[in-house]
Amino acid sequence: MKILIIRFSSIGDIVLTTPVIRCVKTQLPNAEVHFLTKKSFQTVVENNPYIDKRFYLEGDLIPVIMELLKERYDVIIDLHKNLRTRYVKSMLTQAFNSNIRKCAFSKLNVRKWLLVNTKINLLPDRSIVERYFDGIKALGVKNDGQGLDYFIPKNDELKKDDLPTAHSLGYVACSIGGQHDTKKMPVAKWQEFCRQLDFPIVLLGGKEDAQQAEKIRKVDEVKIYNACGKFNLNESAHIIQKARFVISHDTGLMHIAAAFKKPIISIWGNTVPAFGMFPYYGYNNINTNIAPKSYIYENKKVRCRPCSKIGYSTCPKKHFNCMNKLDIAELLAVSNRFMNEK
Repeated sequence: MKILIIRFSSIGDIVLTTPVIRCVKTQLPNAEVHFLTKKSFQTVVENNPYIDKRFYLEGDLIPVIMELLKERYDVIIDLHKNLRTRYVKSMLTQAFNSNIRKCAFSKLNVRKWLLVNTKINLLPDRSIVERYFDGIKALGVKNDGQGLDYFIPKNDELKKDDLPTAHSLGYVACSIGGQHDTKKMPVAKWQEFCRQLDFPIVLLGGKEDAQQAEKIRKVDEVKIYNACGKFNLNESAHIIQKARFVISHDTGLMHIAAAFKKPIISIWGNTVPAFGMFPYYGYNNINTNIAPKSYIYENKKVRCRPCSKIGYSTCPKKHFNCMNKLDIAELLAVSNRFMNEK
């Protein structure tokens, strides 16, 4: 059985598809699993042993569709569900006039709209991963409860001198980046936290985060190491894997940390975990089956959140109270608890 799974972006969203990839490969007899994503996210899937063949989108859809037409798929699993994925499915189906089985999941866009615009929450207390499995139920594939996957090749593992000597006995990994500014805790809050935490810290993010990370590092140039932009994705993932615990915005590194079963303090601003993108360990939800390794750090007193299901460059209300009024004492207390747990 030849199966195509589609998820174009982004890092975290692709990591969230990995339980489906693994379970399809291991539970369906003679399953040959192919995966289609954007070329820019090749690193996320290229080392996954459950994928037999990979296709990468670079701009125009037509070249990659021409490659896909060389395959005769029995099943297409759409884990992105947008106009482009519908076009891919349509082209493949029409080309062979076949009975390709097509599976997708419910994006719950109406319920998300209600939560953003009316603050009425009708969303299920479930991870998006579990909604993915609902979409492939007809194939007889079930969630194995093993959580997310991320695979680091040997040549991208950290070397002895990649981190400072001061961090050799342990550190907290802090992922300070984010695709949208309203999902990122302000530098002043990070500075306040890092100043008071009595433990080595590694700041993670891309090159675009390096300047803000440097402002945070100035708080304590020995205790804090600015790794933003200095390591590739796999190397950053290995830093996450070796950390005592992880503090992160809603980013790809947060989901990679969950794949490694790390304790995670996730920071939430204008979006909310109820959308289903919280750290997922294979069994947990937000209000039921709470994961002891996961702590949701958010300001529940702000009535205007969520103001978007994605994020903005600036706060629509101009006050940004969802982040500016976060209690750093709470973050310190949870961090100290995670630090002392074995």
